[in-house]
Amino acid sequence: MAAAPPLTLADVREAAARLEGVAHRTPVLTSRTLNSLVGAEVFIKAENFQRIGAFKFRGAYNAVAQLPPEQLAKGVAAYSSGNHAQATALAARELGTSAVILMPEDAPRSKREATAGYGAEIVTYDRYTEDRTALGHALAEDRGLALIPPYDHPHVMAGQGTAALELLEETGPLDALVVPVGGGGLIAGSATAATALHPGIRVVGVEPEAGDDTRRSLAAGARVTVPVPRTIADGQALATPGELTFPVNQRLVDAIALVTDAEIVTAMRFAFERLRIVLEPSGATPLAALLAGRVDRLPRRIGVIASGGNIDAARFTALVGG
Repeated sequence: MAAAPPLTLADVREAAARLEGVAHRTPVLTSRTLNSLVGAEVFIKAENFQRIGAFKFRGAYNAVAQLPPEQLAKGVAAYSSGNHAQATALAARELGTSAVILMPEDAPRSKREATAGYGAEIVTYDRYTEDRTALGHALAEDRGLALIPPYDHPHVMAGQGTAALELLEETGPLDALVVPVGGGGLIAGSATAATALHPGIRVVGVEPEAGDDTRRSLAAGARVTVPVPRTIADGQALATPGELTFPVNQRLVDAIALVTDAEIVTAMRFAFERLRIVLEPSGATPLAALLAGRVDRLPRRIGVIASGGNIDAARFTALVGG
């Protein structure tokens, strides 16, 4: 007998109920100019307006909220380059517990400062020479903390899927959903919700060209590890798809599109000048894929999850102002 899927629409709906009144129900944006350039009707789920400035709050809160009281009293830990760090720190604060966050030494300054601002203790490591997963597990075990990973956790994936659930509730049926891919939690949760609600929908993930671990893994039929990517999309600078997320994405994701750093900058500039929103590089990759013509078999109605806008003014200006 086949094993039950690790993630279901019911899980995503339960997460949505848990997040009701806690997470923001972010707006869905449209642009006639964008539609004309792309040649399709595009609906952008603007998660840059989510709490902490990115979708990650959804999954972190859903996971921390389900810990037993005795564990909440001890605290939580996480490892992240920035958005999940902030999300876990804020979720911990909202639920009356403490957080210790493992962050790479080269994480954007604004993300480190925001994480500390939510009350978390920060421990740093070198992402190019050290294994954050091993360090995170050791840290949690040493201190008796509950480890909330950034994507490889059923409750995290379910929480992230609420972004797509809300999008589809507002737009109705879509022909395609275009989602950024890092560790795979957002697209796993989103694909679970979208394909259950609309079985004919096409799910397309987008990765930076320098970090195409999910594309290679789907082609190989098994998880593939690539060198740690060096890309402006720091939220997607991962070397291997998640152990739990990959089987979900292997089953539900139809294609992976790749974008260059230059195409990401073009999308960030377009979002600022025409949509009047600020997107961080990782949040702009789906828009970049559409503007650069990287999505094959372009359908008529497309949903896009713009995953976040956590970027400081200096870095945004340096990237977009040229």
